[in-house]
Amino acid sequence: MAVHCTECGFVNTEGANYCQRCGALLPRAEGAGGEPVTATYRIDEAGELVPVEIETGSDRGPALVIRAGGGRVGESFAVQGERMSIGRRPDADVFLDDITVSRDHALLIHRNDHWHLDDCGSLNGTYVNRSRIDSQRLEEGDEVQIGKYKLTFHAR
Repeated sequence: MAVHCTECGFVNTEGANYCQRCGALLPRAEGAGGEPVTATYRIDEAGELVPVEIETGSDRGPALVIRAGGGRVGESFAVQGERMSIGRRPDADVFLDDITVSRDHALLIHRNDHWHLDDCGSLNGTYVNRSRIDSQRLEEGDEVQIGKYKLTFHAR
C-alpha cells in the first residue's frame, strides 16, 4: 500500500518514513500485530533510492532530513551523541558539500534534554524557520536552512 505525503501529496513506497519528494515525516503505517512498519531510503549519486538498513537508519530518536538542496532530498541523518558537527568539512557528522556552507557551519548540541542548533560564526548564517539564529532550541518539524540546504528536524 502506498503512503501519501500529508504536505506535498507525493505517493511514496510502502513503509517509507519520510517523503521521497519533500522529506516530510510520513504518517506511520501499522503492520501485523500492531507493530509499526518502517523503511528508510537514501538517494545515491545517480538519484536512485537505496534502502538503508534499519540499524543505520533513524527509525528511533531524532533525525534531520534534507528537504531541498544538493540533489539529496529525503536523505536523513540520525541525531545522536551529545554533539554533532554540520558543515562542508568531509568529516562533519552532517556533511553538506556546497560552497554556501562553511567548513564548520553549525553544531547540534544536546542540552537539558533538548537539541539545540548553534551557529559557529558561519559567513552565510544558520536559519531556523526562516529566522537567522546564533543558538536555537529545536522542536518537531522545525525547518533548518544551512546554505542552500533545507532540512527538517524530527524529534521522535
